[in-house]
Amino acid sequence: MKEVALSAKHISLGAKMVPFAGYNMPVQYTGINDEHVAVRNSVGVFDVSHMGEFILKGENALDLIQRVTSNDASKLVDGGVQYSCFPNEDGGIVDDLLVYRIDELTYMLVVNASNIDKDWAWVQKYNTKNVEMHNISDKTSLLAVQGPKAIEVLKGLTEMNLEEMKYYTFEKGTFCGIDNILISATGYTGAGGFEIYCENEHADKIWDAISEAGAEHAIQPIGLAARDTLRLEMGFCLYGNDINDTTSPLEAGLGWITKFTKEFTNSANLLKQKEEGVTKKLVGFELIDKGIPRHDYEIVDASGNNIGIVTSGTMAPSLKRAIGMGYINKGFSKIDTEIYIAVRNKQLKAKVVRPPFYKG
Repeated sequence: MKEVALSAKHISLGAKMVPFAGYNMPVQYTGINDEHVAVRNSVGVFDVSHMGEFILKGENALDLIQRVTSNDASKLVDGGVQYSCFPNEDGGIVDDLLVYRIDELTYMLVVNASNIDKDWAWVQKYNTKNVEMHNISDKTSLLAVQGPKAIEVLKGLTEMNLEEMKYYTFEKGTFCGIDNILISATGYTGAGGFEIYCENEHADKIWDAISEAGAEHAIQPIGLAARDTLRLEMGFCLYGNDINDTTSPLEAGLGWITKFTKEFTNSANLLKQKEEGVTKKLVGFELIDKGIPRHDYEIVDASGNNIGIVTSGTMAPSLKRAIGMGYINKGFSKIDTEIYIAVRNKQLKAKVVRPPFYKG
């Protein structure tokens, strides 16, 4: 089990620690609902240092990224961030990721913790033009400060103009008196905020400075459980649940990051799928009957015939109602279509809705 740099800090704050993607991580502190509401209404700080970071350098770095990712990274300018995925050779997804353009010859890929080794091997497999690659995951800490008060908390800790930083851009600069800190206007909550990348040795100082600056806004440490309910309210995909090695980006509603203006892994087959149309789609749904949908529950029609499967589900803290996502046969994917979730011996009525569930 790997430990993040702030593991002792989380334990001292009373976090419930659990194994997650090979790391000992804080799943909750005061409780999921309490932490969730704090992020939606004010501000919270997450330690997501389990995420993976790869640096790609050299004149062929962009070429490699273009060949292994679905989005068009040539559109990025310095300081830009792009959501993308690694398609595999069989129509599925190796992982979803963020691509950061540091300069014309230098990029950072941010990947999911559970896929660090798999992703590294995947990119290396296609690195036929000697791109310089560095896996900096183990020496990098990542803190996410999320919520409507995030700017208020952070702006006094840096001279970087966070108020002018646009969504999906980043800057490098001095933060808490420490040079070469990367701050991006990204996150996984839909509540706004920033993500802060630093070397492990600086994580403790930065966490304490953020906590002190956020005290007047009642900042709270937030665990992975509330991160999951926050992302689900926005309809954001979670790798391993909503997307995986067998789900196509087109089935998952990720056509917007699948650009056929270039060739990439399996692009010809994905283009054919786009032209012919998918047979199943990832949709959002709300329960009408009382109950909570969970991963792998069956989705059925009014006659009890299987039409799909739940990939994510929860009782949404901001909405006070049960929501979920799942793959269903295309014929049942229209908004407001009545579907049923099979929970034990019951069939709970639900309807298809368009994410995000939480409109803010």
